[in-house]
Amino acid sequence: MVNGISLLKKKRFFQKKDKINRKIVFSPLLVIPLALVVISSILIKSVQRDYLQTDFLNHLFTGLLGYFLAIFISYIPIERIRQYLIPLYFCSLISLLLIYFFGISVYGAQRWLGLGIFSFQPSEVAKLSTILILALVLDRKTISSLKDLLIPFLIVILPWLLIFFQPDLGTSLVLIVLTFVMLYWSQMPIEWILILVFCIFTSILSLVFPKLLIIWIPFMGYLAYKSFQKKIIFSTLSIALHSLVVKLTPIFWKFGLKDYQKDRLILFLDPSIDPLGGGYHLLQSKIAIGSGGLLGTGILRGKLTNLQFIPEQHTDFIFTALGEELGFLGCILVLVLFFILITQLIRVSKNARTDFESLIVIGIASTFLFQIIINLFMTIGLGPVTGIPLPFMSYGRTSLLINFICIGLALSTFNRSTSLRNQ
Repeated sequence: MVNGISLLKKKRFFQKKDKINRKIVFSPLLVIPLALVVISSILIKSVQRDYLQTDFLNHLFTGLLGYFLAIFISYIPIERIRQYLIPLYFCSLISLLLIYFFGISVYGAQRWLGLGIFSFQPSEVAKLSTILILALVLDRKTISSLKDLLIPFLIVILPWLLIFFQPDLGTSLVLIVLTFVMLYWSQMPIEWILILVFCIFTSILSLVFPKLLIIWIPFMGYLAYKSFQKKIIFSTLSIALHSLVVKLTPIFWKFGLKDYQKDRLILFLDPSIDPLGGGYHLLQSKIAIGSGGLLGTGILRGKLTNLQFIPEQHTDFIFTALGEELGFLGCILVLVLFFILITQLIRVSKNARTDFESLIVIGIASTFLFQIIINLFMTIGLGPVTGIPLPFMSYGRTSLLINFICIGLALSTFNRSTSLRNQ
């Protein structure tokens, strides 16, 4: 009888295990990224009609490798990687530092390290390592005072500085966004986040509408006054912080940004000012997407895509090929896939067994979401060209593998939460 019960328990265990395995392999978290890779591989082939160029095959094979890597990672409990996070973080910092001495420069940006037959982008690894180490710190410490922000900000500022001065404005913005989202998810008061995030608006106002600062900065003081217990002290600190931002913005604009970055930030408002220079990308991008109409011109039939009117279209501007060849309906399909992916990640984060796992997944979700929004805004002319890739679609082997590793970590969290509910 005991053996019979034991066999029955084993049978039920393996049935549950097999059910979880099928859930992982056919989970939207895995199927959607793979579908996006297949779609983008076809579009990359359309962009690069030269048969000697094999970026579309590299993208497809890297995506398939990432798919199986994500499945493998999904079976590793995230708790087991805690002890490796600090070494991983410092290794990512070292790799970012090595770029300044041994980096490969492309289009004026030194962002890649060569490793024999292939190269990789350390900033992509740094994004993941920052998410992981932030989750580790925020899991151990509740943000209840300003001094509690010291370690999280120190963790982020080191890779941020190394990435920003490569220069890589896009990835440095990603680090800022994921930090604030993870701080909010760890129950940091939303007012604190707003006071810090609004420093960006203060900086913009100081350059564009400086007279509005007379109203804006006192409002920041009022927001701090309503949000903190020590009202006078923190209201004064908030006003001082935003006043400092106003003073530092001209210095940052003059010495912190390259000339081409300044052009990108200005010309998106009116790219026709320099149609053959800094505004060329934005103008051709909008023309390509608009020419697709409702149904598009058809795969491999995009005129602007085939004639290569848009530089580096297979990387940051892959969405323009989608808009031209698959039209409005093709764009909507891809956006729906991205929407499902992000909602699935948020759901996994909410149902995670531990705060540590939840913070990791929400950091991943915020990274994907920000990159999607900024890339789309960039290609349709609603934002400046920042060099932010479209997840799973823009060509880039390092970013694609890192994205699938992120999916694997989310699946690991899903796997553990599902196992808990089935017990």
